Amino acid sequence: QVISGGHYDVDCYVEDPNGKTIYQETKKQYDSFSHHTDLKGVYTFCFSNEFSTFSHKIVYFDFQVGDEPPILPDMNNRVTALTQLESACVTIHEMLNAVIDSQTHYRLREAQDRSRAEELNGRVSYWSVGETLILFVVSIGQVILLKSFFTEKRPSSSGAGT
Repeated sequence: QVISGGHYDVDCYVEDPNGKTIYQETKKQYDSFSHHTDLKGVYTFCFSNEFSTFSHKIVYFDFQVGDEPPILPDMNNRVTALTQLESACVTIHEMLNAVIDSQTHYRLREAQDRSRAEELNGRVSYWSVGETLILFVVSIGQVILLKSFFTEKRPSSSGAGT
C-alpha cells in the first residue's frame, strides 16, 4: 500500500529465483498477492516509481512466510470433535487475527493522514510567511505615503528673484 507521495500509486513486480515474473501490476495504490512457492531460493520484489520520478513515495508491504502453526497440538490429526474450551480458543485466535489485520489497516490510514497533515502544515506555514511579508511591505508603503502627505514641500529657489 502506498502511504504517501504523488497520486498514491506505484508499479510492482515479483520474480522467482529463475527470473520468471510471477506478479506484475502498474499504478496500484493497494493490492494483495498470495503465492505458494514451488522453488527454493531468493525471490525478488521491486517497487518502481519510474512514471513519477519527482514525487517521493512511502510504501508499506507485509509478507508472511510459511503456514501458521496449529493452535492446539495434534489439531490436524484429530478425529473427534473439539471440546468447548478448544473451540473457544480457536474462535478467540481467529478474532485476534482479525483485530491484528484491522489494527494494521488503521495504522496505515493514520500514517496516510499524518503525511497529508504534515504536507498541509508546511503549505500553511509558507502561506503565513508570505502573508507576513506582504503585510510588512504594505505597512511600510502606507507609512511612507502618510509621511508624504504631512511633509511641507518648499518651493525651489531658482535665482530669478530681485
